[in-house]
Amino acid sequence: MYRQGWWESNEETDKGLRRVCIYRYNGYLPQGDKGRRRSKFVLHRREKPNGIKRSKHYVVDTPHTSKAVLDANVHSISYTLSRNQAVIVEYVPDEETDMFQIGRSSEMPIDFVVMDTVAGEKTGGVDKSMQSTISRFACRILVDRKPPYQARVFAAGFDSSRNIFLGEKASKWEENGVIDGLTTNGVLLLHVKGSFVGGDAKALPWREVSVNGGMYTMRESRSAPQKGKKMENESNVLGDGSMIDLCGVTLLWRTAEGLEKSPMRRDIEQMVDIVNAGRPQCPVGLNTLVVGRKTNSIERQPYVYLKCGHVQGFHEWGLKKGAESKERTCPICLTIGPFVALSMSLEAAAYSDFGPLSHAFFPCGHMVSEKTAMYWANMPIPHGTKGLQAECPYCATPLEVYTCVHLYYENVKKFITSEQEFKMTNVHHLPNRFSFCSIIPGK
Repeated sequence: MYRQGWWESNEETDKGLRRVCIYRYNGYLPQGDKGRRRSKFVLHRREKPNGIKRSKHYVVDTPHTSKAVLDANVHSISYTLSRNQAVIVEYVPDEETDMFQIGRSSEMPIDFVVMDTVAGEKTGGVDKSMQSTISRFACRILVDRKPPYQARVFAAGFDSSRNIFLGEKASKWEENGVIDGLTTNGVLLLHVKGSFVGGDAKALPWREVSVNGGMYTMRESRSAPQKGKKMENESNVLGDGSMIDLCGVTLLWRTAEGLEKSPMRRDIEQMVDIVNAGRPQCPVGLNTLVVGRKTNSIERQPYVYLKCGHVQGFHEWGLKKGAESKERTCPICLTIGPFVALSMSLEAAAYSDFGPLSHAFFPCGHMVSEKTAMYWANMPIPHGTKGLQAECPYCATPLEVYTCVHLYYENVKKFITSEQEFKMTNVHHLPNRFSFCSIIPGK
């Protein structure tokens, strides 16, 4: 069974559930989550298995007219060696796994439709002048139907005819009698060492995943013809906090076990209520500020000086008339720096702990806990053809040298400073059971 969204836990059916999120959309698509185009996607065990496994391979002269390619009931991968020669690999049904596919195409074989997004774009719009770098059939994930419900990611997905074609120019090779290859822009995978929950995990190097699920070092550039070095001791099995990059969008994978220990949306809202209960005040306008409410008036909307962290209301003190610079002078400490509105970080799956909302990313102003801020500030996200950079997980804005800032509220005497204090305050806390988290543009 394949479902989307949240539902109550069922011990027999929900143990294998996983969730993937788009690192960028802050919990929802601006145009609304509809059908297979969503900001997060929940994987649930299907009523009937649709997994596949490798069967046999053979050489043909005309791959597009071969029986396996023409038969819509047979999954096959065609590796083109030359104009007149190709290797066809056939796959047979696997009753032990479920398959889920991700890509830019809206064809039915794609379970999770993704698209390129402009980093930091508030409306979530697509830059139509930019040619997409995401493959129409980017990758596939096979999940075991039995415990421990391992999930594996593979480059390339099957089209409506159940075929995958690797062209003559695609990187491909044969090893121990088995042919394998890479897609044009590649599928990258990052694992973390340690637990994502708690924010103490460290990012391991990005690797490229092959069509057969092999792990390789990154190519010199995304579309370089030469494959990287094979990493024999590394696996394409997804773990809590693993990230998949599809050259234009990045996915964050969360497991049921990890999300049991992670905050939910209502937990974040209660953290905001704790801040508002302290009645933070603007020292210039002397008006009470209200954090995290969409209906905020300009007088109540909190802003932060990103160089010093002082939170104030909107005012023009310290603004140089006629100056093009967005920098202002903080009236409390006289530090000069950017002055931006504080924004709520609503996608709970990107939080690593229950800490107070004490920090904001620089330069976008999204509020998070200290450990969450430090985690993402040290997470390298693929950028362009071969670059890596830290980004805000809620809007994909590249983080600057400072990466984040500690927030200082006027008139707020005490923050809850630990997960234990939060749980003592939140007596109705029920942890989120399951989730497959968000996608981040890597542009």
